[in-house]
Amino acid sequence: MKIVSGSTVTYLDHMGDDLAVANAARVSFGKKKDVLDEADAKLIRYLAKHAHWTPFAHCMLSLHVSVPIFVSRQLVLHTVGVVINEESRRYVDDEPAIYLPEHWRSRPEKSIKQGSGGLLVAEANASAAGIAGQAAGQALAAYGRLLDIGVAPEQARMVLPLNMMTQFIWTGSLAAWARICGLRLDAHAQSETRDVAEQIAGIARGRFPISWGALVYGSEGEA
Repeated sequence: MKIVSGSTVTYLDHMGDDLAVANAARVSFGKKKDVLDEADAKLIRYLAKHAHWTPFAHCMLSLHVSVPIFVSRQLVLHTVGVVINEESRRYVDDEPAIYLPEHWRSRPEKSIKQGSGGLLVAEANASAAGIAGQAAGQALAAYGRLLDIGVAPEQARMVLPLNMMTQFIWTGSLAAWARICGLRLDAHAQSETRDVAEQIAGIARGRFPISWGALVYGSEGEA
């Protein structure tokens, strides 16, 4: 069984830069600049502060994302300003990788209905890993047997677990990425999903430092 312990986000391509954001706003006055300066940075921070989001929508970022299914289903809830093309198990029938975390978390205390508590103690953590690994192994075995007897991949896939890894190309505007990360970087977001958002933020901040800082952190680019 192929096991992974985390998600990965890889940069593919982008369009635009901080100057493109400033020029998108400046075109209202029939003006354009060729070199970014502090006046542009000030303008970008003003746009972000006052929720003038359209200039940020002219810049694009394309990523390759590899995550467990249960994480991908949280991420694909975001549809405005982004598009996704995902690996399909209708066409792919090789053995998928399985996500098994190194550390398992406890159920939250009291009446909280979502989220996690602290890390399980070592003995419970080992038990959780064993139970999850066994369940995944059984699901993969069933998947393989279904394929072996001639079941179509589009039906055989129904027995695969939610911790199966999937991959997709995710492309969106800078405004959309900022909105996504603004939600998924929150301390209340699920840890596995927050990890993906942190990777996205790192890539976006490297390409659009002033804009990203203003949109997500309310600063000049520092997290």
